[in-house]
Amino acid sequence: MNERTLRKLEFDRILSQLAGFCVSDMGKELAESLLPKHKLWQVQEGLSETTEAKEVLRLRPSNPMAAFHDVRPYLRKAEVGGILEAGELQQVAQALRISRQVRAFLLSDEKKTTPILTALAEGLGVYREAEDEINRCIIGEGEVADDASPELARLRRAMRTIQNRVREKLDAIIRNPDTQKYLQDALITVRGDRYVVPVRSEYRSHIPGLIHDQSASGATVFIEPMAVVELNNELKRHQAAERTEVVNILRGLSMLVAQNAEDIAVSLEVLARIDFIFAKAKLSWKMDAGEPAINSQGKLSIRLGRHPLIQGKVVPVTIELGHAFDTLVITGPNTGGKTVSLKTVGLLTLMAQAGLHVPAEHGTELSLFDQIFVDIGDEQSIEQSLSTFSSHMTNIVTVLEKVGPTSLVLLDELGAGTDPTEGAALAQSIMEYILQKGAKTIATTHYSELKAFAYAHPRVENASVEFDLETLRPTYRLLIGRPGRSNAFEIAARLGIKDEVVKQARSLLSQEERDVANLIEHLEADQVSAQRDREEADRLRREAEELRQQLEERERTIREKEASLLDKAREEAYHLVRQAKDESDQILRSLREVMNRAPVKEEMARAENERQRLREMQGKLAEGRIKKAVDEEAAIKTVKIGQTVFVPRLNQKGSVLSMPNAHGELQIQAGILKLTVKLNELRAAKEEKQKSGATQYAAIASGKAKEMSRELDFRGCTADEGIELVGKFLDDAYLAGISPVNLIHGKGTGALRAAIRSYLQKHPYVKSFRSGEHGEGGVGVTVVELK
Repeated sequence: MNERTLRKLEFDRILSQLAGFCVSDMGKELAESLLPKHKLWQVQEGLSETTEAKEVLRLRPSNPMAAFHDVRPYLRKAEVGGILEAGELQQVAQALRISRQVRAFLLSDEKKTTPILTALAEGLGVYREAEDEINRCIIGEGEVADDASPELARLRRAMRTIQNRVREKLDAIIRNPDTQKYLQDALITVRGDRYVVPVRSEYRSHIPGLIHDQSASGATVFIEPMAVVELNNELKRHQAAERTEVVNILRGLSMLVAQNAEDIAVSLEVLARIDFIFAKAKLSWKMDAGEPAINSQGKLSIRLGRHPLIQGKVVPVTIELGHAFDTLVITGPNTGGKTVSLKTVGLLTLMAQAGLHVPAEHGTELSLFDQIFVDIGDEQSIEQSLSTFSSHMTNIVTVLEKVGPTSLVLLDELGAGTDPTEGAALAQSIMEYILQKGAKTIATTHYSELKAFAYAHPRVENASVEFDLETLRPTYRLLIGRPGRSNAFEIAARLGIKDEVVKQARSLLSQEERDVANLIEHLEADQVSAQRDREEADRLRREAEELRQQLEERERTIREKEASLLDKAREEAYHLVRQAKDESDQILRSLREVMNRAPVKEEMARAENERQRLREMQGKLAEGRIKKAVDEEAAIKTVKIGQTVFVPRLNQKGSVLSMPNAHGELQIQAGILKLTVKLNELRAAKEEKQKSGATQYAAIASGKAKEMSRELDFRGCTADEGIELVGKFLDDAYLAGISPVNLIHGKGTGALRAAIRSYLQKHPYVKSFRSGEHGEGGVGVTVVELK
């Protein structure tokens, strides 16, 4: 794409806005260097990554992407053995932290809805050791921490001790009445990293010591008293040792960075790329833009496209090209929006090819073009000079030399600036040549001859910008399929030109010109009416579609609620009946102890009848609970060994082990259990696919073994949550015949353990329980023996 086209269509202003949304200098570099792509896969990938980032910003606005420095020069410095300054190391650690956080953020997408961003995030390295070590050693504004090394901590402690001793001695001097009178001020100051006191010049001999400085007036000298000279010397020695130790620490941190410098540089480039992609998403939000469809057949279909650089209210343009026609001739009055329409088509095409969303409605489709040629004159003048015409022709010469089937040509005021007759003939010839080359063209003009050319040619179409004669203002709406009128007579009359003048002007037109004007007028009226009808039909269609979606959503919600309520009711009824059955079992066990008394036997018989009735109720409810997962067919009349069947009463699938006996009873294998059931209790079950080398029974047994564990880990739950989990777990273990089982509640405060054991004391399935032994988890585990 040539530089002139990008400049004329103001693509650089779009890039400037894009760069403003980047948080890093490296991201801004990518934004400012962005160019349209010419490969379909490149364009689709660029648009898809923008869509992914926009969706991430919508669903998870807490994006950890933050400003980071371009630390690549520091990495190169460390690689060649240089020592990084503390501030430079802090900037490296900051970049590593942001890289780590962005990686974790993007990889936390469990649904994997952002494959491009996820792949980029996997390219971000995690250098926690270097990051943590730098943060430990460097604090504040580039300051090395005391505990960066034991030696540095020792030196700084010694320095503070020496400084305190120096201050104590100097305090004694400035507070001593005998020496205080010689001082300019009773304070301690520093000159050349040595502690001194300000002494009046005339008394310098009264305070023995070393003079380090003198005031500008000469009235004050700064003396280091002899009493602190040796302490200051010792302090200087410690300061030198401290600087050496700090350099050693910085050298070690620099070496740590150098070990991964190459990988960190790659991570920085990936991070900048992600910053750039999120900037594209933010620009899309700002422009209220969306992802267009892309093709490589030269077909354009822009629906309500808006020029992204026009401030305030923008009249959208709807335009097609490359479907029924390849050349569009736009006519109409000046200031009517023709040039804006050209720029909108060109700029939206450039944006899409650069992977940017375009401000247009859903259904917009754009095409790839190897070249976009533009001849647009922004300055509109009453007088057209030869130089202007020459300038246009120079641009068009370049177009005619390079135009091809994959080109888009945008020509503004084609043929203007010369004799109208010659200009119209030249413009028509230029458009015919471009059309023969297979390019797509949009041209604006005032020439009536080009309107007739568009009517006569099958691959050329007229268009015009609507003009409101009542207000004498353009509406900026582009109308495809009709040529524009100059409206000169109507505008002149409304502006006050005498009627006889306008009438005389009309009479000067030829009959053919008047017929063409009347034809265009009728076409305009018909098209306006048809356009209004289409808009009304589109509005009604959208309302009907929205209503249909609302009704479908409401119906779906009602069905879900209904199913949820039924499932809940069945579940509650099933548990109630099972609880009643368990209670009846307990009563029966108690009654067996006094079997020798006849009245008791009668009561036990009645209890056994009730128990059987409860079993039947439970079976019916179990059948209702699982009716969605079971093939609802009539009872099986015949079976064969190995056949998979379903027992609604037990909510179990099993494999037939024996044929029915005289009483209609047979054995099935359900998981680890062998059950005796009646033939009329069985239902057909859909056969599961056999795995190679395994029988259906093996598949069922393996599935049950995976589903049922002997351990339940509910650490971190509240007492109520834990009791609910334990209840369900014991039910499943009891039905599966698994005992003993381990309940892992943890040690903690013991509150959860106490609540669970209180619940176990009343549970009908529990035979006994105890704390775990050594190797079983100790008091953090309760081992339960089931009946």
